[in-house]
Amino acid sequence: MRGSLARSVAHDRRPEPAGPDAARRYVNQWVEAEAIGEERVSAFVLILKTRGCYWADEKGCSMCGYSMDTLGRSATPEELAEQLRRALARYRDEPYVKIYTSGSFLDDREVDAESRAAIVRAFAGRARRLLFETLPEFATAERLGPLHGAFPGELEVALGLETTDPTVLARFVHKNAPPRDYLDAGDRVRALGLRAKAYLLLKPPYLTESEAIADVVRSIGEAAAHFDALSVNPVHIQNGTVVEWLYHRGRYRPPWLWSVVAALSEGAGRRGKARLVSFPTAGGLARGPHNCGACDARVLRAIEAASLAQRFEELSGLECACRAGWDAARSLEPMGVEA
Repeated sequence: MRGSLARSVAHDRRPEPAGPDAARRYVNQWVEAEAIGEERVSAFVLILKTRGCYWADEKGCSMCGYSMDTLGRSATPEELAEQLRRALARYRDEPYVKIYTSGSFLDDREVDAESRAAIVRAFAGRARRLLFETLPEFATAERLGPLHGAFPGELEVALGLETTDPTVLARFVHKNAPPRDYLDAGDRVRALGLRAKAYLLLKPPYLTESEAIADVVRSIGEAAAHFDALSVNPVHIQNGTVVEWLYHRGRYRPPWLWSVVAALSEGAGRRGKARLVSFPTAGGLARGPHNCGACDARVLRAIEAASLAQRFEELSGLECACRAGWDAARSLEPMGVEA
């Protein structure tokens, strides 16, 4: 049932091939708070419009709807160059740059090798750190070497590990590779002198709130030695996904922000030398990680502050009346009551 549902959703969410006008415009761009070491900095975030993740065509991940923002075909080098030109017009020398493609920056079907090098060179001498995402099979010396040579600052390769539990990753998240492939890719990236970052998913479908916290905390401990940074990403409900299908049928609730606090507080002692962060997307919204509404903004500010400063002990002072409700809901989970 779960596999057939995932394949059906994957088929429905791939857009029709876009025309040249759409291909000359990137998906989105913004500036957000980040940190390099102990220094708080601004990060320039850019989402390029490409064909997106190949895995989304075959089955796709249960929580990911990014394929809906893709071209539905490969972008030409000229189209990518125009997207970059438009983005650079808004770049103000932010020291941290993040490049996303709704898939893998290192997949030639999304971004060809020459365009990859051109994008990285465009920020050389201006940004101090540049991040991009990829699936593990593309994180090779052959693809990373030219980019390392084109950018004098730090390159950071992000991998969507999500969990170190093979069953959760395969059956609930629907990833295309086992955890070992992601851990090995992190090791390869670091061996090349680049930074490796892993995304860990909080509350994949079919896990209870308590199981989700335990999964993230365990994953932090098991992944820490393979990565320089670990990002806890609580699920938010994206259009055209298995998670949305479950949500509309009352079978899924996005994680509580208290669960993010618990995962960071408990995971901080297991992170080793890795940087641990969480910047929840759609925090405080019904389709994103949320509490009661009254405390959401305050808790989100505390999570961001703790992530930037790496001081998670300060999260222990957070309180709201709804925290008792979160505790009570988790106590009912063994009886099959949704948190």
